[in-house]
Order: sequence, then C-alpha cells, then structure tokens
Amino acid sequence: MVRPKSCNNNKLSYITVPSPSQFEIITSVTSSQHDPKQPLLISPKPNFKNTIKCLQNPRLWFLLLFAFTFLGMLKLGYYNVDPLNPISAAPCFQTVQMLQPQQMGLTIGEESGVGSKSISMIESKGEEGQEVSEFWEQPNGLGYRPCLEFTEDYRRSSEGVVKDRTKYLLVVVSGGLNQQRNQIVDAVVIARILGAALVVPILQVNVIWGDESEFSDIFDLEHFKRVLADDVHIVSSLPSTHLMSRPVEEKRTPPNVSPRWIRERYLKRLKRDGVLLLRGLDSRLSKDLPSDLQKLRCKVAFRALRFSPPILELGNKLTQRMRSKGPYIALHLRMEKDVWVRTGCLPGLSHKYDEIIRSERKLRPELLTGRSNMTSHDRKLAGLCPLNALDVTRLLKALGAPRNAKIYWAGGSPFGGREALAPLTREFPYFYNKEDLALSGELEPFSNKASLLAALDYIVSEDSDVFMPSHGGNMGHAIQGHRAYAGHKKYITPNKREMLPYFLNASLPENEFNRIIRELHRESLGQPDLRRSKMGRDVTKYPIPDCMCSSIVNRKSTT
Repeated sequence: MVRPKSCNNNKLSYITVPSPSQFEIITSVTSSQHDPKQPLLISPKPNFKNTIKCLQNPRLWFLLLFAFTFLGMLKLGYYNVDPLNPISAAPCFQTVQMLQPQQMGLTIGEESGVGSKSISMIESKGEEGQEVSEFWEQPNGLGYRPCLEFTEDYRRSSEGVVKDRTKYLLVVVSGGLNQQRNQIVDAVVIARILGAALVVPILQVNVIWGDESEFSDIFDLEHFKRVLADDVHIVSSLPSTHLMSRPVEEKRTPPNVSPRWIRERYLKRLKRDGVLLLRGLDSRLSKDLPSDLQKLRCKVAFRALRFSPPILELGNKLTQRMRSKGPYIALHLRMEKDVWVRTGCLPGLSHKYDEIIRSERKLRPELLTGRSNMTSHDRKLAGLCPLNALDVTRLLKALGAPRNAKIYWAGGSPFGGREALAPLTREFPYFYNKEDLALSGELEPFSNKASLLAALDYIVSEDSDVFMPSHGGNMGHAIQGHRAYAGHKKYITPNKREMLPYFLNASLPENEFNRIIRELHRESLGQPDLRRSKMGRDVTKYPIPDCMCSSIVNRKSTT
C-alpha cells in the first residue's frame, strides 16, 4: 500500500477497496510524482485526514457510480453472459467476433450433447438485433386450442361400433413414414364408417429403402389401441372365427370418396364375408368429411399415433441436445437424387451433376411427376422445384435468421454430398443432423430402417422453434398441422413462385431484396391458417377450426 502525497492528485489512476483490517484508501501514483529518494512505505496506521480528503474527491464518486451502473447493466441483461463461455460478456449493441473453441481454449465434452461440434456462441445483435428477435417470435394463435368434442350422436353410436365382432377391416399401407401415417389415419376413419374392427395395419416393405419395420416397431401399439378405444375396436390379428374367411380385396378405390360411397361399395360385402382387405389408401378418402370424422382424423394423427418408446427416448435426447444450445431452426431438405429426378428439376451444383439427373430421367421417364413439357427452369419459376442450399440460405438470411442460429437438418443424404450443403454451412456454421448429435452406438438399432430414422427427424423437427421445408411433401404437411395443434409454433412456407424472380435479379440491392422477401412471407408468419378458406385440404395439415376452438373467436361472435 502506498501512502499518497495528496488526495487531490490529478494523476490518480485507480482506487481499491481496503481489507477489513485496514482503513485507508490505496492509490497508485506515477513515478514522476513520487520522490525517488523516499522509499515507498506501507502506512502502519490509518491516516483519517487523507481518507476524508479522498472521500471528498469527485472522481471517486464518479468511479463508484460507473461501477454500480456496470453491475446494474449486467443484472438487467444488457450484457450477454453465456455461462458456458467465460469470455462472453459483451455489450448488446456491440458486434462480437465469432470465436472458434480452439481460440477460446475450450473443448467440448459429452455434456454439450454434440461430439466434436462447437458450443453455442455469443449472439451478435448489433444493428440487426430487432430482426433477430423477430425471427424467433412465435405466431399469434388467436386463442385456438385443441378441441375434440364429439357430438352426442357420435358418442351414442360408439358403443355398438366398438362391441361389434362380426366385421373386420384389413389394410396394407405403403410408402415412407409420413405417407404411412396418412393411410393409417384414413384406415381408422374407414373402419369407423363401416362399423368394423380394425386389424393393426400391415406396413408394406418399401421397395426404395427396403425397410421391413412393422407397426409396433414405429408406433406405440398399446397407446394406439387405448386412445381409440371409444372410437374403433382395434385388434392385433384376426380372431379364430375369421381366420378361414377369404377377405374381399379392393384395389381400385378412386380418389376422394365420401363416407356414403364407402358404405354403398363395401358394407354389404363386408357383412357377408366378415373381412375386407384394402390396399393403396393414399388420398382415397375425401378430405371434406362430417365434423365428427374430421375430429377423429385429428385424434388419430395428433394423439393416437405416438412413436414407440425406443424412438421417443432417442428422439427426445437429440431434441434436448439441440435445445441446450438455445433456440434452433429445423430444415427439411428435399435434396435427394430421386427428388430431383421425380420433380423434373436440376440441383444446380455443376454441369456434371445436372447431366446425371437428366440421364436418370431419360432412363426412367415414368418417375417424372407433373407436366413433362416444362423445362427445369420453367418448373423452378413456377415453384415446382425444391429449394437448393443456396436458395435456403438466402431465404433464411432475408427473413432475419442470425448467423449463429443453430440448425437441425432432416432428410436423406443430399445428391452431391456435403458439397451440396456448402452454401448453408458457410453462412450458418452451427449445422447438425442426427448423426452429428447422436453419441457412439445410439443409432445402431435404427440402421437400415428408413422409417425409424425418419421418425427421429420428425421428433426433433416438430419441437424446433422454427421449421421450414425446402419443398412440399408428406412430412412438411404433417409437421405443419402438428405444430399448429401443439401450440402454434413458427412454420415458414417458402413462397417459391413469388420470390424466385427476385432471387434471379442480381442487380437488386441486398436491403431491398430482404425487404421484399420479408413482405412476401409476412402473412404466412403471422396468424394461423384456417381451413375454411382451404376446402379440399387435409385437416391434419390445417386443424383449425375443425379440431381446434378459440374462446376469443367465440366471444367476438356472441357480441
């Protein structure tokens, strides 16, 4: 401790708080103000006169005010402090350079949930702070909540339906996971229409992925039976009384048939033979059904079809590992080779990759969906093509996604490998899939089982803060409805047809481009979609208002 010459010294540089055993204010002085012949001594006794003079110094009070202001700002959250990162205290309005873990002297262990991936970094808010906060903002749900109240007539007829042991419906469902889900939903509704017991659906071996999973491998069978116990009688297999029955097989059910058509077509034969076998149910049942049957659809999709315990356990672990890094985006990237072939579009990676897709399409022209007289460029402008990684990157940036946003990507391996994802990973480096998040050996029980792996993607994607598909499809539709039903979580539907001309306009300034893209997506990011304006659409994609009620709307309608 240095005895100061004067408390009014203009060269005072700092003041420290004394220990309990000492009662003097300690200051440091420059060597130019200290007599070099006089040694620096520690005062054995407190000098109260100097202490009083120091306390009268206005600079002391300024320093104290500054210290308390700084502490207050920390308390109120004006400084961003990441408990996992000891150097992350940074002013909100200061752009902070992104550091790699090696630069910080940090290593990532199992606690963060992601092998060698880097931990969550400091969020740079800067001038884009408002956009960043808006990006994570969730839509206004207008007070809508799940509402599956069935009518008295439905409940009264349920007793007879679930007790009937004379009629049984067998169904064989095909396709990928979400296509199978859609057919299972319709199978339950058809069983209810016919008053028949439903034998647990048979999953056809997928010819593309070779997945031989059964219903109980993917879904919780006992939960499925229990939830639907008051709607349809569900059995694991045909009873002995019907084992010798030759089922009536129907392969030619036309699209969008009504409940009346189903009764007139099948009920008489079902009563006569006892067993009806249906295949190819995809989009065969009308999307516009009576209210009770629409509610039954939602009950099956959102409540009864719960994934099996092993899938749920791992899916929830992966979700927690993403969640531990803060809010995250889930992308369903439709960039597989067969998607480019079927859509008539080109991946745009290089001439070599485009030629591979063209050659494959010539060899298998039957795979092409839609009009074949359109060029790939025309298809893209019409919004019929999946977004590639560059398109997704530009869209996310325009909508205000921060560079340090954590992204989970779902989907099969992209055509072109990691090179196809390069535009995304360069702009958004915190980029993970299930292989990145899983610990050693966790994915082994799911290997070579496409439906089970897709179920893991579904769980992590459904729970994300923001979800966006790069192209329409069964998974995107299922998650859109599920997120609305589960609490109106943000879902971005790329307005491809309207936005792509601006993507091709290289002369458009970035600020103007971002403004236009945000304006094109403003409605889809706000209030939930109501099915009233989308008749013919699946209620499991648009559950409002068929399966959800709003007290706000009801109050307005009664005033």
